Amino acid sequence: MGSPFTIIFYSDDSAKAARLASRCFKLVDSLVLIYSDYIDSSELCRLSATSGPDALPVKVSPALLDILVLSHIAFEKSNGAFDITIGPLVKVWRKARKTKEFPDSEAVKAARSHVGFNNLLIDTVNKTVRLLKPGMQLDLGGIAQGYMAQKTIDLLQSEGVKQALVNVSGDIVVSGAPPGTKGWLVGINVPELADELIPRKLLLHNKSVTTSGDVYQFLEHAGKKYSHIIDPRSGYGITSQRNVTAIANDGTTADWLATACSILTIKQAKKLAAQMDAEVLVGQIKKGKLVFSATKGFKRYWKGQKL
Repeated sequence: MGSPFTIIFYSDDSAKAARLASRCFKLVDSLVLIYSDYIDSSELCRLSATSGPDALPVKVSPALLDILVLSHIAFEKSNGAFDITIGPLVKVWRKARKTKEFPDSEAVKAARSHVGFNNLLIDTVNKTVRLLKPGMQLDLGGIAQGYMAQKTIDLLQSEGVKQALVNVSGDIVVSGAPPGTKGWLVGINVPELADELIPRKLLLHNKSVTTSGDVYQFLEHAGKKYSHIIDPRSGYGITSQRNVTAIANDGTTADWLATACSILTIKQAKKLAAQMDAEVLVGQIKKGKLVFSATKGFKRYWKGQKL
């Protein structure tokens, strides 16, 4: 999906390790061909192309059905802050970032008229999907990378690999701690800075972590910085300029939770994290100072704390 993909794992058999690594990359390649909205022939794009009031039910693969069901859960839990039907808005803002031209309000309004999870019908019994509104386009960018990282860890664990880390463009899933350690060390970048990490590091095992922010993808207009993270309720990129780090029990949840909590207020984000048995850390630059707000349980994941 146009993102870096890294696997680290420990094995006492180099030949087996090579075979397993190859299987992992093949798994991810197969999922990219299902989930990508950059590949016109992907299953996701072919599904989006069927949208309309007269759309017939489309039989979908188990992998696509699974992530759509999980996306529906995310939509409901976040009260609509996370919505994979934002595809039309994503395309408007991608073009705006590429051309460096702020989108016209009418263009945003038109794209937003094609957004709405209530127009996505998922039939889990017959394994079919319908997109009822013309022009609908699904975008899995806020959930698929974490999902793929988790599936890769699951594959490794099924083959007896107990110590592994998978990183899909910053969506990280880890299993057991590396030999001789208490966990995997994970850094968090300072909000608005790509190459600077906050001094403390996370120490994780059997967890997932994702950090969302606008340090790499944004558009500046009239003194404001508009993130690539779009609020489906307004149609505009968020302007809060904050980093959100989510720690969850699985990669899929950590991925969508970081996105949703970037859109929600800090109070709402903390409440949502509690519902998902997760922790969040929100970092912001206020008056030149770095300010953090976190759920109560987040502190136990800092290096030096008891896990």
